[in-house]
Amino acid sequence: MQEGKKKIIVIGHKNPDTDSVCSAIAYSNLKNQISDNNIYEPCRAGEINQETSFVLQKFGVPLPRLCQDVRAQVQDIDIREIAGVDGKMTMRRAWETMRDQDITSLPITCEDNKLAGLITLQDIAMANMDNLDASSLSRARTSIKNLLETLNGELVVGDPETVFDHGKVIIGAGSPEVLESAVDKGDIVILANRYDTQLCAIELEASCIIICMAQSVAKTIIKLATQNNCVIIKTPYDTYTTSYLINQSVPIEHFMQKSLRTFALSTPVEEARKVMGQVRYNYFPVVDEDGLYRGVISKRNFLNLKRKQLILVDHNERSQCVDGFEEAEILEIIDHHRIGSTIETANPVYFRNQPVGCTSTIIHSIYKEQGDEIPPSIAGIMCCAILSDTLAFRSPTCTKADENAARDLAEIAGVDIHALANEMFEAGERLADKTAEDIFTQDYKVFVSGDSQFGVGQGSYVSSASRDQAKAILQPYLADVMQRENIDMVFYMLTSVVEQSTDVIYAGENAEAVLRRAFNIEPVNGVFTLEGVVSRKKQFIPAVIRAINSEDSEEM
Repeated sequence: MQEGKKKIIVIGHKNPDTDSVCSAIAYSNLKNQISDNNIYEPCRAGEINQETSFVLQKFGVPLPRLCQDVRAQVQDIDIREIAGVDGKMTMRRAWETMRDQDITSLPITCEDNKLAGLITLQDIAMANMDNLDASSLSRARTSIKNLLETLNGELVVGDPETVFDHGKVIIGAGSPEVLESAVDKGDIVILANRYDTQLCAIELEASCIIICMAQSVAKTIIKLATQNNCVIIKTPYDTYTTSYLINQSVPIEHFMQKSLRTFALSTPVEEARKVMGQVRYNYFPVVDEDGLYRGVISKRNFLNLKRKQLILVDHNERSQCVDGFEEAEILEIIDHHRIGSTIETANPVYFRNQPVGCTSTIIHSIYKEQGDEIPPSIAGIMCCAILSDTLAFRSPTCTKADENAARDLAEIAGVDIHALANEMFEAGERLADKTAEDIFTQDYKVFVSGDSQFGVGQGSYVSSASRDQAKAILQPYLADVMQRENIDMVFYMLTSVVEQSTDVIYAGENAEAVLRRAFNIEPVNGVFTLEGVVSRKKQFIPAVIRAINSEDSEEM
């Protein structure tokens, strides 16, 4: 994303149909053409159906990103980009880094930038206070390079990459006779600038001698150390300071915490908050989807939380919104449905709701009002959206505005409108290898009326054989939908494009009674056949809501 520009998500309803997906794409394209300040991204709140897949492929339009939850995530807060450090870093350098960067934790990363561990200020303090082990340098496999850095030392004999893997640290403050009883083979011996003790330590096969406050080292000592593979380091510090600092040369990987609580970029902020309240760390590493380290966050980062910004198309009811929309900022709503269970917003929004058959018809009008050209591929998918929602102008929801928009878009896209409609409907009704869930969720919405919550799915069919096949697959599945969705009733409309009628199958204790009151007919073998009813929005939903409300009135 370009620096300084905000990303705004344009998204349709759950279980998206062709209009929901194509309107999001078309409106994003328009907004990106007329805006210099933001980037508008089309998204989908669920898997697309077969019809929509055909439409996008036909006109070469990429499938929008799947976005099923818009709750604030870790990536929406200011991540502190503290560079990962090498596990070989000395404990002292780690402390200095924390001090200079005003931070209490350091992430430790590998060469490929994957997280290896974490070292905290408390870890360093505990290591310094508790470390009474004279063998800690060898246990931690400390390198000569680390000793040189911590002691501000100069290497006189030896290889800086040498690692100490055995022996202990000895302060050789006594006479050679005392050293003989204290020094074992492989020990690191801290010495004053005395020839006799240096000679004794080398002869006792010390792996390293550290000569304090040394200006120079005798040639004989250098020669003997070289012959005995004994490292010589000279330091400007006195014996006391050297003995105090030496344990701070241990690599931080020896004390780092390997069992970490990290956050992914996609971790919800609320989940991160809960974890932070339970764990003592001040900073938590953040990793991306590939496991690569990206930075750290702390509780104070939540003060600059950036809520996701949304434009909703083809819906305005809470039950149809993408999960987490309550935590996002809604900027606009473009829709052609009834105003249902209203979405509350913190600020005024641009709300455009028109009584037409398709949201893409409204977006076509906005293009014209703005004077912007519609690319042929965008025109093609918008035309398909109108044909889908209006059943190729057969639905009672279809208006003259829908028909005029579709014909204009077909001309821009260079397609035959009737051939395109037939091709699209045939692609959408193919049932080969499709499960009941696949068929049902192609176009499914949940509605609320009073205390009742009900779901309505719809499929449009040119072939009666395909419609009968879908009916047989779906009838036993509706009970599962009710349990999964926790709703009172569920209906599925199998609409014949040719016959201009709909077979309705249903589940729920009061579903059959509601349909009887709504349409004043009787079911046959568990199916209500509604002649002339093809529109869910204009014909089916209003009748069902009236029937539910009349039942509630009778009960009162």
